[in-house]
Formats: sequence, C-alpha cells, structure tokens
Amino acid sequence: MTNPQKMSDEDKALVALFNGLDTPGVSDALDKLGLHGQALGIQPLANYSQVITGPAFTVKYVPASSPPGTVGDFIDQVAEGDVIVIDNNSRPDCTVWGDIMTQYAGIRGIAATVIDGVCRDVNKALGDGYPLFTAGRFMRTGKDRVQVESVNTTVGIGTVRVASRDIVVADSNGVVIVPRSRAREVAETAKKIEDVEAKIRERISQGDTIGQARQALGYHTLQRKS
Repeated sequence: MTNPQKMSDEDKALVALFNGLDTPGVSDALDKLGLHGQALGIQPLANYSQVITGPAFTVKYVPASSPPGTVGDFIDQVAEGDVIVIDNNSRPDCTVWGDIMTQYAGIRGIAATVIDGVCRDVNKALGDGYPLFTAGRFMRTGKDRVQVESVNTTVGIGTVRVASRDIVVADSNGVVIVPRSRAREVAETAKKIEDVEAKIRERISQGDTIGQARQALGYHTLQRKS
C-alpha cells in the first residue's frame, strides 16, 4: 500500500537542512537563538540509531463526549515522512497509540510518532522498529475516554508549543521542535556549533588538554544567547 499523501517540495527542503544534525546540536542552536523547543519529559521508546526529522502533523485529543468521537482516523491524512505529534494533555491513564496504529503508520511510510501522553503495545513498535517518543506507556485504551478534537492546529508537547508543519527532530536523546519560520536559521546555527565541536575533538585527539581546546575555540559561549 502506497501513501497518496506526500510531503511538499518545501517540506522536503526544510527537512534536508537538518541532515547530519542531532537533537543535542539542534538544542544548542535553539538556546543560542533564544528559542524554546526541547520537549521536556518526552522519551524515546528505544535507543534509535538514526535521527528522525520531519514536518509535524499535529493532533489534539480531549476527553470523550457522549457519544464519543474517533480516536485514530486522522492517520489517513498524514503524509509520507511526516512526524505525528499528539497532544493528550500528558494523560497517563489511557493510551492514544497501539499496535494497529504502529502497523499502519509503518505501511504508510510515516516517520515517527511523538505523544504527550502514553502508548501501548510497545512490543509491536519495538519489533517493527517504528520510532515512538512518549511520556510513558500504559495498557488501557483511550476509546470512549478521549477523542480527537482537531488536527493541524497548535498543540502542546512537553512544555513546547508545536504548530502544524513545524520541524521535528528526534533521536535517542529525545525530541526538539523547530519553528518552521526559523528552520533555516536554526539549522545553520547548529551546523556552526557542530563544526566548532568537531575542531575541539580534533585538537584533543592531537594532544591538547580539553581546557586548552575549549578555550581556543570558545566552547563555553557556543550556545550562549547572542
């Protein structure tokens, strides 16, 4: 099954800016630019070897009405390569993601899922290698307890506001959100910081003390707000 929903050329170009970067480097760039994008409390389900980068497809859940609304049908709207970002208001008592969603997301080529809340059926995600980043795991279904209120609106994930199509960078360290309008600036800043850190590593491999290398290359001010 191919996914008929595709990323735009603009999305692809913005994602490509972050090639070779990881969340620590992007986090340092956010600090340097005075931006808050580190998703506090959102952890990877496993130690992923790759860095996942993609545009945010945002989903907002709320307590279920009577009769209750749907809990996962939005996934047919998600483009290949997108990162699903679900705001369940940090609820620990019911899940918004399980094995069927994991399987379908993998089939559709969705890059990853980030949840301010909990997931279940984790063995399926681990077995399939599907990247999940959540505030925890719990077995109780969200059906009849929560429902989708909106998609592609601004949501909250681990103290960070996430707008539709913001750039998500996620790896084994966690998740950072880059405002779409600042993506180029953040990527350029992160690469400059990474270049300096690479030079520090080179100098210490050649015999400098860490203090000497850091002082020579201004390590302690790298992420300091300009």
